Amino acid sequence: MTQSPAARAPGRSGPARLGERAARTLVSELARINAPKAALLVGVTPESAVLAAAIEALLPGDTLTVVPAERISAAALREHVTAQGRWVADRVRVVDSLAEAEPAAVVVAGEAFVGTAEETRGAIETLTKYLADGAVLSVATAVGRTAGAAAELDRQGALHGVGADLVLRNSPPVRVYRLRFTPAHAAAAEQLAPAYRPSSVPVTRGMHIDSNGVAAAGIALGLAALTRLARPKSKLWLLPALAAAPVAAFFRDPERDVPEDPSAVVAAADGQVLSVQRLHDERFGDGEFLRIAVFLSVLDVHVNRAPVAGKVVDYFVADGGFVNAMKPDAEHNVAAYTVLDTTHGTVVVAQRTGLIARRIVQRAPVGALLARGERFGLIRFGSRTDVYLPAEAAEPLVGPGDKVVGGASVIARWR
Repeated sequence: MTQSPAARAPGRSGPARLGERAARTLVSELARINAPKAALLVGVTPESAVLAAAIEALLPGDTLTVVPAERISAAALREHVTAQGRWVADRVRVVDSLAEAEPAAVVVAGEAFVGTAEETRGAIETLTKYLADGAVLSVATAVGRTAGAAAELDRQGALHGVGADLVLRNSPPVRVYRLRFTPAHAAAAEQLAPAYRPSSVPVTRGMHIDSNGVAAAGIALGLAALTRLARPKSKLWLLPALAAAPVAAFFRDPERDVPEDPSAVVAAADGQVLSVQRLHDERFGDGEFLRIAVFLSVLDVHVNRAPVAGKVVDYFVADGGFVNAMKPDAEHNVAAYTVLDTTHGTVVVAQRTGLIARRIVQRAPVGALLARGERFGLIRFGSRTDVYLPAEAAEPLVGPGDKVVGGASVIARWR
């Protein structure tokens, strides 16, 4: 049997076991495409959590081609697939070798890469031959244990905008890379569901804490521990200890029901609408834009979401001040601009700093596809988020003073 790239050195059985959370992250691109597609899974066993996650992600019109790991026979893997029932058996095809596979929209390496940089490069070059136009290759490597593989994957980077996720809840922790080697079309974003983010920590079924909040709460608890060690008779340690929970709450990341209406434009953040106005901004093009500005107080959710489905084509930061975001002078505050190409024209989301907010987080690289309502960043401790829409293509549905909910409230509709 011809060995697959994931079954040779970069993917052989090693210390990096891929558990349920890592597996879900690996197949996240497959799970979020709400349209019939072909997927390819390379180097798995019947017990693989990645195989189970891939099968769970399948929709009725999907097909999945599976290449077994070198230590398992194709016959054994076919028997396992058949045992899953007729629905799975009709959609999953097990082949003897990678040479029998066809190009796919998503290609997943079912085992973590553990080889050298050269071996990893060779494996990637082999797998990219099976990527369709604009397709995604998803691979993983253990953190801190496979320096060669990690270095090569970091070098490859998100060539056309997908990115990487750190999965800490795995033994050992792994980093999942999703690589795109040819550009995707903006229209493809309309077929996507919001991406799965493994770095946020679930508190309840509908509420997560963003990784920034986990880190901030951890720092507060660390300060409390150090303070108690340094001054055991003092009660000062209670201040950072009690602050940990409210600090984490600032970074809460609730699940939201994104409207299914394709004409809906949703709020990019929670908060209060400050203004709705038409204006020109030559940085984004010659046409007129409809700008909807929303103020986020320190009590609002700080996670920002894509108001529409589109492809990130530009991102830049404009220098400025840090005045109160409620005031007109906030126009000149430091701001990060994420420019989206959509089927309706150019859409821009501006994350503006304020009097207290001084840190902007943007996680969508240029080239990335964002689904409507998908998380793409946050502003620490409030401030303001503006959405720019092509004025002739959009009709506003909110006005100053209205309260909106990010990812759920409809602030405008495409004409």
